[in-house]
Amino acid sequence: MEIEIGRSKRARRVYAFDDIAVVPSRRTRDPEDVSVGWSIDAYQFAIPVLAAPMDSVVSPTTAIMMGQLGGVGVLDLEGLWTRHENPEPLLAEIRSLPADKATARMQEMYSAPIQPELVTARLAEIRAGGVTVAGALSPQRTQELYETVVAAGVDLFVIRGTTVSAEHVSQNQEPLNLKKFIYELDVPVIVGGAATYTAALHLMRTGAAGVLVGFGGGAASTTRATLGIHAPMATAVADVAGARRDYMDESGGRYVHVIADGGLGTSGDIVKAVACGADAVMLGTALARATDAPGGGFHWGAEAHHPQLPRGKRVEVGSVAPLEEILYGPAPVADGTANLIGALRRSMATTGYSDLKEFQRVEVVVAPYRVN
Repeated sequence: MEIEIGRSKRARRVYAFDDIAVVPSRRTRDPEDVSVGWSIDAYQFAIPVLAAPMDSVVSPTTAIMMGQLGGVGVLDLEGLWTRHENPEPLLAEIRSLPADKATARMQEMYSAPIQPELVTARLAEIRAGGVTVAGALSPQRTQELYETVVAAGVDLFVIRGTTVSAEHVSQNQEPLNLKKFIYELDVPVIVGGAATYTAALHLMRTGAAGVLVGFGGGAASTTRATLGIHAPMATAVADVAGARRDYMDESGGRYVHVIADGGLGTSGDIVKAVACGADAVMLGTALARATDAPGGGFHWGAEAHHPQLPRGKRVEVGSVAPLEEILYGPAPVADGTANLIGALRRSMATTGYSDLKEFQRVEVVVAPYRVN
């Protein structure tokens, strides 16, 4: 439905996760009979969760923990772990900084050059943990560092930015040719963010194994205030799921995974992301609340320390429970911030669906949630 903004501009009505809800059907199931397994390319996971490549969420240690718990931790290969031999004191300093000093000091920390030998060492550390190895680069750094990353033995390659397109135009530098790049790699590539049907369809045509939907950042992002850009996630996920369906027809059956990345603060948001068509979710804020997260109760993304135009900030999200309890419970709170997988299982069981693909067909209603 289009709404008239003024005589010369109309806008489409779109929905965030808070605007919708799933509806139970006539059948219910035992939560233990529900499967939440997910696979992409040759890699299978017990849960459809990727830990976002943010220094407040993923370190080599927590990447291993995520893998052992059935998901996958994606290490930010442009973060402190690849710029500094020992980033622990810097992480502690970020946690202690006063709010008015945080951005400037983080810009200093992240101005150190990325060291290719540290990229190799961090990925080797994760591989030694016996889990799937995943690392992320921005589109701007991919051309420079991808050979180092692939040589280090990465299993899943993530190209993640605020907005990633299949057709970047620049008069100043040679843009990354995604289609050529992905074709030449021997590892599956997950790329994003995208928030529209058209953008996602173009990314799928590059050969990507998965498309990230949304702009990430979540609670730590100020992209809407800074750039005026925002993607209400219920509509964005449903639009990209529509692109996946049409691309399957166009390509003769090639399936590209849709991964929701942003606006996922609680277990209810994860439920609604899958209901709108997501195959998996990439979590930042939700996992930054773990007591063993590197951020120690604080959360920030790459946008928070951009050298010219910061579009995020360090935020205090608090610590709720250890990572294992955040994912599997028992939950010490009743606000959807712990036992994320238990909540997903129960919601699927309550609505009568046995696996994630089935659950994408659940009935959804528009029911905006208002806090008084």
